[in-house]
Amino acid sequence: VIEQLTTFLNQEIYPEIYEHGGVGASGDLVQLAHLALNLIGEGYVKYKGERRPTMDVLNELGIKPLKIELRDGLGLMNGTSCMSGLGAINLIYAYRLLNWGIASSSIINEVVEAYDDSFSVGLNRVKLHEGQMYVADQMRDFLSDSSLIKKREELFSDNDVLQNIEFKKKIQEYYSIRCVPQILGPVKETLDFAKKVVENEFNSTNDNPIISVEDQNVYHGGNFHGDYVSLEMDKIKIVVTKMTMLAERQLNFLLNSKINDQFPAFLNMGVLGFNFGLQGMQFTATSTTAESQMLSNPMYVHSISNNNDNQDIVSMGTNSAIIAKRVIDNGFQVMAIHMMAVCQAIDLLDDEKRKLLSSKTMEVYHIIRKVTPHVGEDVAQFENIRNIIETLSKTTI
Repeated sequence: VIEQLTTFLNQEIYPEIYEHGGVGASGDLVQLAHLALNLIGEGYVKYKGERRPTMDVLNELGIKPLKIELRDGLGLMNGTSCMSGLGAINLIYAYRLLNWGIASSSIINEVVEAYDDSFSVGLNRVKLHEGQMYVADQMRDFLSDSSLIKKREELFSDNDVLQNIEFKKKIQEYYSIRCVPQILGPVKETLDFAKKVVENEFNSTNDNPIISVEDQNVYHGGNFHGDYVSLEMDKIKIVVTKMTMLAERQLNFLLNSKINDQFPAFLNMGVLGFNFGLQGMQFTATSTTAESQMLSNPMYVHSISNNNDNQDIVSMGTNSAIIAKRVIDNGFQVMAIHMMAVCQAIDLLDDEKRKLLSSKTMEVYHIIRKVTPHVGEDVAQFENIRNIIETLSKTTI
């Protein structure tokens, strides 16, 4: 079985597995049945970009179909391999999205010349959550050589403050800028815990019954039940949705001249009234965020009895993992639009301020500018958004 799976992987023969069908108890039965079907030479596979009968591909490559023996069928089908595999991939991209969320949030703090205490050691060490401290540490590292971030002590040397008169500088930024460690910290901790669960699931025995030579016993139970993975995928889609909401709110801040009091409306680099800037793209970001908010409702609690009521409570783990993937994809779409806005804001800074940006900010700026220019004239942006989504999903910063 393992050799046949390895051969399929090495030859890039991809099993045709359907999204719907499994309820995540007695394992991912429907999805894994299609995997097993391909290994024995039946069904369809994708090979070199084409959908082809499995046996045609095996004959072409001189691969013999697998002969199932003893517990091979249970080992292939009676477990949580599908939801766990999806879960692992979801985690890879969720972590990548989190890194972009930290980067974009750091740049936002920089371009608005925020004070440094929202991500300082002093503020975050008294909130005893590892995720929050991690995010704050990442932001400090990202902005370590920035000359635009203000030190809090500067406020106390402000003559306007000392003279006790009204002053224009904002003492505290909006929550979407000031509360980044508190918002993204739980995201980091949730992903870390989910990673541990998925790794444990990979390294577990998940079929039934469990035969123990050591104990000279056959144990009947439910190790095939996917509740652990199902719950973690639900939690992932919740925190990724919150991360997407943060990006959408930061995007709104940059586009709304009345609240940022710094940039032209919609980051317009043309003539306001004749050009629209990033206005149209905000509709997509808002709509996509709303969809993720709806999709973040839990699948874990949506059990429906089936199988003559033998499976009277199920996990729906694969459904949860598939929906989590959709939410993560949505997150990259919103983040792509947000990064367009972030880079547009950098373009709108004067030359002197751009020289004061951190080296990591400029690194991110150049990554985005390699695949898309700034938005000047009103032209279709869907290809630019697509290019940035691909760049973000493939780039680790």
